[in-house]
Amino acid sequence: MDRLRVGILVFPEVEVLDFCGPFEVFSVTRLDEDRRRIDPSPYEVHVIAEQHGVIVATGGLKVVADYTFDDCPPLDLLVVPGGWGTRTGMLNYRLIAWLKERARQVTTLTSVCTGSLLLGKAGLLDGKRATTHWRVLEEMRSLSPAVNLIDDQHVVEDGDVVTSAGIEAGSDMALRVVARHHGDPVARATPRYMEYPFSEDNRRRV
Repeated sequence: MDRLRVGILVFPEVEVLDFCGPFEVFSVTRLDEDRRRIDPSPYEVHVIAEQHGVIVATGGLKVVADYTFDDCPPLDLLVVPGGWGTRTGMLNYRLIAWLKERARQVTTLTSVCTGSLLLGKAGLLDGKRATTHWRVLEEMRSLSPAVNLIDDQHVVEDGDVVTSAGIEAGSDMALRVVARHHGDPVARATPRYMEYPFSEDNRRRV
């Protein structure tokens, strides 16, 4: 089985569920539920940070990345989470440059919550439909006026770019990606295993 390589970005003050939700979805996905304990996920999931060392996420959770910007292998899919750290991240030239470079290489680019602020800063959402956390919709309209910001959908897909609303929405975003790659039955079996509700309604929940 050719596994797709997923890179999940982390940075200081990243929102925990923003990156852990997609990590869980991609890591527990199986193509055959009867072989769940035998076969691996069709996704090879890695956590990426700017540099080596401990990353302190929102709430104090400590994370150690698998790779840095310098040694990160080629990726098929990139997940950009949000959190308070996105404000500093938008001023981080190296981070924005890395996002631009990786966006040209991956087949699917995604964001969760205010991760879309980073993609917007990099110009990767210009002319595209996208969304973000409800509390920063107006801020994003001001910062990235070239983005067609959608304020009534939980997950927004525009070609190979998939963005989602805040925090918990990242799991639903990841399930949409699983459905793209492996079909609806696999995408539904994954949250059933997680005991997580499969979202039938894409309307924003707040």
